[in-house]
Amino acid sequence: MPKKTMETSADMARAMTEFYAASMKRPDQIFTAYMGFLQDSFGAMTGQADIQPARGDKRFSDPIWQTNPLYKAVMVSYLSWCNHLNEWVDGLEIEGRTKLRAKFLTSLVTDTMAPTNMLLGNPAALKVTLEKGGKNLLSGAKNLIEDMINNNGLPSMVDKSKFKLGENLGVTEGAVIYREDLLELIQYKPQTDKVYKRPIFIVPPQINKYYIWDLAPGRSVVEYLLGQGHQVFIVSWRNPTEEQGHWGMDDYVHALDRATEVACDIANSKDLNIVGACSGGITASLLLAYWAARGNTRANSHTQLVAILDTAGAKDTTMGLFANFETLELARMFSRAKGVLPGKDLQKAFAWLRPNDLIWAYWVNNYLLGNEAPAFDILYWNADTTNLPGKLHGDMIKLMEQGGMKKGNTWHVDDIEIDLQMVTCDKFILGGSTDHITPWEGCYTSMQGFGGDNEFVLSQSGHVQAIINPPGNPKARYMTNTGDHDSPEAFLEGAEKNEGSWWEYWAKWLEARAGDQKAAPKSLGNKAHQPLIDAPGTYSLESA
Repeated sequence: MPKKTMETSADMARAMTEFYAASMKRPDQIFTAYMGFLQDSFGAMTGQADIQPARGDKRFSDPIWQTNPLYKAVMVSYLSWCNHLNEWVDGLEIEGRTKLRAKFLTSLVTDTMAPTNMLLGNPAALKVTLEKGGKNLLSGAKNLIEDMINNNGLPSMVDKSKFKLGENLGVTEGAVIYREDLLELIQYKPQTDKVYKRPIFIVPPQINKYYIWDLAPGRSVVEYLLGQGHQVFIVSWRNPTEEQGHWGMDDYVHALDRATEVACDIANSKDLNIVGACSGGITASLLLAYWAARGNTRANSHTQLVAILDTAGAKDTTMGLFANFETLELARMFSRAKGVLPGKDLQKAFAWLRPNDLIWAYWVNNYLLGNEAPAFDILYWNADTTNLPGKLHGDMIKLMEQGGMKKGNTWHVDDIEIDLQMVTCDKFILGGSTDHITPWEGCYTSMQGFGGDNEFVLSQSGHVQAIINPPGNPKARYMTNTGDHDSPEAFLEGAEKNEGSWWEYWAKWLEARAGDQKAAPKSLGNKAHQPLIDAPGTYSLESA
């Protein structure tokens, strides 16, 4: 059962005390794990033990780890240590959430101590050092100093000098046609002679900037939708300062309410097709439930991407969502003091959810190999952080704490109780098979809280890559299941594997709900809402 109040730091300290107490009660388990590790290590030195990295672990991809007896022994010993530590924690008699905390902290220690993070333990880095006479280490030291000063102490994931919003990111032609304190609303110029009457209204997450939807030509969701003949509007959230720390979830819902009214007025449509992702999907869902309770029929359909609404059912499905919960919970104390949760601190917290991919891989690349950070548009967007108002942050934690918007949980917008079952418009729900932030099983479970007809699609990628999945990628895959299913397992059992991008499947789904076509408007906005400034507007250029 979800607790009614947030855990404090004292609660977490008590949980760690429980972990240590359980450890001391079963010293035999510690001894067993230690002896297993010694046995494997001896077997590694004699060539009799053969423990392989988990699938997807790129740290030991260099062939030397398999061909050189010394390096193989080091790898096997390290992997044995990780495995036995994990088995030891698994065997402790402690409640589930404390055990997850312990496993998370244990993984941080083992990931940090990986031999690949050190020069002598990384054959690729050692080879480069010998070839370059140590010049790579001098370059690495320079990179380290720059990151300590300019990147919040994290290894840089991207060369920021290669990108600029409005020049090679977010370049689809459009204009801001409405602005208020919380948001700017961008309308895009049609790219077809005729457009569907019913517009698409996109709600990005509040914790990132909008242009992930208009990343670059050929990789832009907005560009693709325009090419399909849709009218497209998108919200660009303001980057809040301490002065806006009082903005809460209700404020964001009401801002969307006003902005959707503007979009409908400009498109001359009584309703629209709403698209929301991650925290934007949560906010859009609250808006739809708020409308349903008031009898507002402005939502014709809802597309929800990589968002979890039922955290009670999904919270412990994988380590990822649990770690999100703990990270945000700890950060709330900081946001209360500052008024906002700084984007750079939120970025650091989420990086530690996947340290091998988001920290240690760049540690090796930037500091041991002495390379410059790569130039990759998604990584630039990820590093272009935004702040989170303290009130909104607290509301998100409270919503997650009580189990989300699952039936039986009470959540209000103003004084109106929210019930997702009242949201009966058609819904398209997407999850990412390797998503560490919103595990796809949780996205599926959340779908079941809605009323109406709902379809679930599983993309083969992670949290962001699940969305940025343009046609033409030969590796793109997605899964559908139009039969009866009531659980993630049942979905998989009867699922059909499809080649290509889910965008094309979604386009057909949207077309069936887009209404008739009409001549494309010759100008943006209307008499009441004249263009204010070209896209990407002003709010998206504000730094955290």
